[in-house]
Amino acid sequence: MSYSFIQTPASMSLAQSPVIFSVSSSQFVGANNFQYIGELSIWNTSTTSASAETWTLAKYPSAEGFTGIFDVSRILNSTQTWLAQSDPTKLSEYIFESYYRYQSGSTYVTGSHISSSVYYAVDGYQIFPEPIGEELNQLSPYYPFLYDGPTTQSVFVDNIGTGYIFSDYGYQNISELRFTNQSGTTGSIVISGSGIVEFPLSPAEAGFPLSTSGLTSYSIQAYDSGSAVGLPLNFTIECQQKYPNIRIKFKNRFGVLQYINMDMVNRKSISSTRRTYQPQLGSWQGTTLSYNEYDSQTLNYIVDSSQNIICNTNWLEESWNDILKQLLVSNEIYWCQENTTEVKPLTIVTQNIQFKTGVNDHLIQYTFEFQFGQGYKLII
Repeated sequence: MSYSFIQTPASMSLAQSPVIFSVSSSQFVGANNFQYIGELSIWNTSTTSASAETWTLAKYPSAEGFTGIFDVSRILNSTQTWLAQSDPTKLSEYIFESYYRYQSGSTYVTGSHISSSVYYAVDGYQIFPEPIGEELNQLSPYYPFLYDGPTTQSVFVDNIGTGYIFSDYGYQNISELRFTNQSGTTGSIVISGSGIVEFPLSPAEAGFPLSTSGLTSYSIQAYDSGSAVGLPLNFTIECQQKYPNIRIKFKNRFGVLQYINMDMVNRKSISSTRRTYQPQLGSWQGTTLSYNEYDSQTLNYIVDSSQNIICNTNWLEESWNDILKQLLVSNEIYWCQENTTEVKPLTIVTQNIQFKTGVNDHLIQYTFEFQFGQGYKLII
């Protein structure tokens, strides 16, 4: 074929990392002012392709291979302005069309168009050394769960929370999630949607299919028409600690929200920031000059505050390290209020973690500091 795609992205891309379309022409590449043109059209799952926004990109042929390599990730990611907390299953959908053009005399000659299939993207990122364009179902052994693990997580029986899987759109059509408790009793949830699908993850979440009476552990396994897909997620029910549980929800590298319980000691603090000015004292608008005994030579003109909380995890296995890395770089973090669906936005203050290993330390504990996303004063 004289003009074709030679590299395309994954069916479902993580848009903070490269999303590549590479095109190649077998003719006219040496013509005057030859360019590859790409037209990227983006919409999302709450709109239709008829309302797509379109960007036009131009590339000169590469030095080797004379191809046109387009990375559309920054455009895609710049349109993903919604919060996962407000719209957790929303995806970008996009199509890439391309053609070539070259100059012949004073006019441009344009070749015929080629068009890609519909692709999907979410606000996530790949990590080294994953290949560019690696398919989503190859990025984690837990796929279709949009998590990197760990194999066993802790949860309280009164925890509320939902999880996320990816179904269809070029991958397995997940039909069922089976929940199995420590005694082998099974409950199931039928999956009927496509794309990012939400399901009850925690025991107190509405629709959780197992009885919480006597529940000490459970696993969740995805199925495609009766065949297991990926590794199961395993959960152990923890006893309540004497410290209030700080349940953190954060956006992970797959662009969805997941949880970590920080149920050891925690401490809250508040600090204030102020700016002062020196007002002019005295009755300068009157007939004589005087001042009041309560007048001040220093007044505040900006007084704001920030509230912080320092949390400690329980004793963790080394397999938690990758999850803690994702928490450290997450741009969307919340504190789940106890036994409610309400959350408080947080930003992470901690900048460095010294990871320990199970060889030396066996079980490991970490400390994180967060700043409340809402100060003490309501200022809009």
